[in-house]
Amino acid sequence: MNQARSALIVDDDPATLALLQTILEKANYRVKTEAVSMNVLPLLERERFDLILLDIMMPGIDGLQLCRTIRTRREFDHCKLVMVTAKPYDYDRQRAIQFGADAYFVKPISPSSLLAELDRVFMDAMHLRFWGVRGTLPVPGAATLRHGGNTNCITLHLTKGPFFIFDAGSGIRSLSDHLLAARNFPITAKILISHPHWDHINGLPFFVPLYIKGNEFEICCAAQGDIGTRKMISDQMDGVYFPIKIKEFSARVYFRDLQEERWDVGHGAMISTMLLNHPGVCLGYRLDYGGRKVAYLADQELPPEGHAHHNPAYEQKLIQFVNQADVLIMDATFTSTEYRDREGWGHSSARQCAELAHRAQVKTLCLHHHDPDQTDDLIDLKLTEALQHLRQLGSATRCLAPAEGDILTV
Repeated sequence: MNQARSALIVDDDPATLALLQTILEKANYRVKTEAVSMNVLPLLERERFDLILLDIMMPGIDGLQLCRTIRTRREFDHCKLVMVTAKPYDYDRQRAIQFGADAYFVKPISPSSLLAELDRVFMDAMHLRFWGVRGTLPVPGAATLRHGGNTNCITLHLTKGPFFIFDAGSGIRSLSDHLLAARNFPITAKILISHPHWDHINGLPFFVPLYIKGNEFEICCAAQGDIGTRKMISDQMDGVYFPIKIKEFSARVYFRDLQEERWDVGHGAMISTMLLNHPGVCLGYRLDYGGRKVAYLADQELPPEGHAHHNPAYEQKLIQFVNQADVLIMDATFTSTEYRDREGWGHSSARQCAELAHRAQVKTLCLHHHDPDQTDDLIDLKLTEALQHLRQLGSATRCLAPAEGDILTV
């Protein structure tokens, strides 16, 4: 933590002031507190603060008014504004962001969650976290302890706005536990499903935040012919395959059918989609934010040059889609040897991923969607294979095989 970072805490509750002061001082902030909102603007004119924590419900000038007023003053542009409030309502969250707040944190206060939120605010970075990295089906056991045995689920957090959940395999259950422990409600997120094969949706019925009133989720996927996203999700919860139906969701849940398109999701973020070479209708996603790119290609096959089904036009389109991405998360299900025996299964090898990432000038390649028969050691072997190929190419692309719980900051 920067030793010179200063914070002003504004709250009319003495206990909250004392708690927040203790949390920030332990994190090496220089802290000043103020219980009277009317005194804040004169104080800001006399002293410079890097961070202002504002309560909403205060007499005199409430926190939203104060936030809006501060953001009209150019001399305060350097300040990061974070609302710390007992109001869990999405309306207030949206108004705060609209008025210029950098983040919105709901009491009761979890020190670790608050400090993590402040880190995101100051970095203005994208934070990726891997909750499940396997494909096809979960594989718990001694051979999968290092990389984890859960299927596809990755989160992407921005400083402002909703966060994004890529796929809802069994890894989303661990995400659910994490969110419940953080207690930073309400939760607003977009769940971006690549396609409705079971390893990408089988954890969704166990995602507890869907059953909590006040949360808001938009579940997005490509329609499968005449079957839309809502029906795909509801059919796996029709009472035969799962005893709880989607009508039991207490959160506000919306469904959106996607195709190849660009989607302005607000707060400076843009989602782009591309149809991928995989059985059924499968989408790849790219999120652009602040001049940075994160691409997610969950399931897709790249038949190599010379193969009967090699498609140069598709390959070039894919390269353009992920061109110069800061992070590319890509289906690397097989080793090169395994792929020769499983051509036409709709998945790629780690070597093919390395080749494409190099040609697209990707900064960091993440090997993902590992075959359930692969042990941790075999995943390490795939990583070695990809790294060797990148070295042979003289590539600047970095290559990783993230495990469950790993975090990347972009």
